[in-house]
Amino acid sequence: MLSYRHAFHAGNHADVLKHFVLVQLLRYLGQKEKPYWLVDTHAGAGCYALEKGYATQNAEFADGIARLWSRSDLPPALADYVAAVRAFNPDGRLRRYPGSPYIAMTLLRAQDRLRLFELHGTDNKLLRENFTRDFPDDARRVAIGQADGFMELKAVLPPPPRRGLVLIDPAFEDKRDYLRTVMATKEGLARFSSGSFAVWYPQLNRGDARELPQKLKKLAPDWLNVALTVRTPADTGYGLHGSGMFVANPPYTLAQTLHDTLPFLRDALALDAGAGFALETSEAAAAPARKAQAPRATGSALRR
Repeated sequence: MLSYRHAFHAGNHADVLKHFVLVQLLRYLGQKEKPYWLVDTHAGAGCYALEKGYATQNAEFADGIARLWSRSDLPPALADYVAAVRAFNPDGRLRRYPGSPYIAMTLLRAQDRLRLFELHGTDNKLLRENFTRDFPDDARRVAIGQADGFMELKAVLPPPPRRGLVLIDPAFEDKRDYLRTVMATKEGLARFSSGSFAVWYPQLNRGDARELPQKLKKLAPDWLNVALTVRTPADTGYGLHGSGMFVANPPYTLAQTLHDTLPFLRDALALDAGAGFALETSEAAAAPARKAQAPRATGSALRR
């Protein structure tokens, strides 16, 4: 299906969680001098206007990034994410929301590379135009393809530097995306076993959405799963009540950062008393954390 446009949802609670985690993953990769690649399978348009167009129809950003925008008490990791958004709003007014490709561009170094795939014709055109306008000197570091990102992973993995992150972020409007996400992650890990794979997923009242993280856990011995719920699921069974990020081969520091930050994020984005979070790690991911005196941080915590 090619009807989905992320502009309707730009900057919402799901984007906050996804891009907060993305910043932490890229910060960790950037600690070593050796270059890395970021491969984004569903790149979207790159950046989104919040004061006009699609984003104004539901104004989902009002219950997402806007709730963090003016706060002076953000935990350091959240402040780092908000700073990446501020980089594209230099006058201090929240006018634009950067998608994953733009967030990455604030953190990539000269030696790192960005490989973007977007199948939707209109969004792919916008992605190219946006990068040409905002990053005119970075053509060497960025490659944009109008292609099925699930399929293109075979061509780009493993990346030449043997270091990198794959972000898998489909719309999940098409039920086949759940199976394709599992298969793409499985095949990607087979080709690039040392790489990190980050999968965003929706929290919905449907079996395939609930089962996805459980299926992903079976693909790698080293994983982290975080989910943020912002409201009680609707009685109708419809609607997004939260989202999650599954990370295969996560940085050993990520569990502690999330453990320290999620209570604040839960309270900041809560829409009702049903808000909460869950943070789980595999035994392999928990072992380094224990050495660093960090908790395993498994299970969930409901908003009090």
